[in-house]
Amino acid sequence: MKVGLFIPCYVDALYPQVGVATSKLLHYLGVDVTYPPRQTCCGQPMANAGFERMSRPLVEKFEKVFKDFDYVVIPSVSCSAFIRFNYPKILSNCTVSEKVYDVVEFLHDILRVTALPGKFPHVVSVHNSCHGVRELGLSSPTELSGPRFNKIVDLLNLVSGITVKEPERSDECCGFGGMFAVEEPDVSKRMGEDKLADHIATGAEYITGPDCSCLMHLQGIAQKEHKNIKFKHVVEILAAGL
Repeated sequence: MKVGLFIPCYVDALYPQVGVATSKLLHYLGVDVTYPPRQTCCGQPMANAGFERMSRPLVEKFEKVFKDFDYVVIPSVSCSAFIRFNYPKILSNCTVSEKVYDVVEFLHDILRVTALPGKFPHVVSVHNSCHGVRELGLSSPTELSGPRFNKIVDLLNLVSGITVKEPERSDECCGFGGMFAVEEPDVSKRMGEDKLADHIATGAEYITGPDCSCLMHLQGIAQKEHKNIKFKHVVEILAAGL
């Protein structure tokens, strides 16, 4: 299979180590992965701000750059969900949306990874980002009955030495929500404080999750309030031994 690696803007600018870890892990697992250098923003910030029609050139660019790959892997649930669900509404002849997978989805559902080389002898609390839960199905929503599952937890449990926890309200929003944090900063901050407290109550040393935007929001609150807890994207932990 030919896999194209898409690195979202905020990962590229603020968390490049997450992109590096994703590439290293995919190569280790034998995936023929390529990073197309002409890639740009997927258009999510513009569309979320109410300018979806103006994001069309970015959607067309993404389609052109990634159309020849079998899969497109992204270390971001929000960008993955936006491309999968919004692109077909913006571009009628879109083909790439069906090929897009968040890295957790790809590892769990496509590669069906059952072993990883890393060691991470720490207690981690899993943050289940909203897009991941309710659009990509990375974990089961608590408001629905049925079998419980969590693909993030499944993968983390393959790492030697790790202790995985989840907060009491396991899929409650952290308050980031992209534009929501800008338009409703006070509500966003309070939601983040509550979520951070729930994670800390697990006794975790680290908070991890599949989206740097949520982790960034919680990390900002933790640093401002001098909370002693660290943050890592899930793929950084999965690639810890490489």
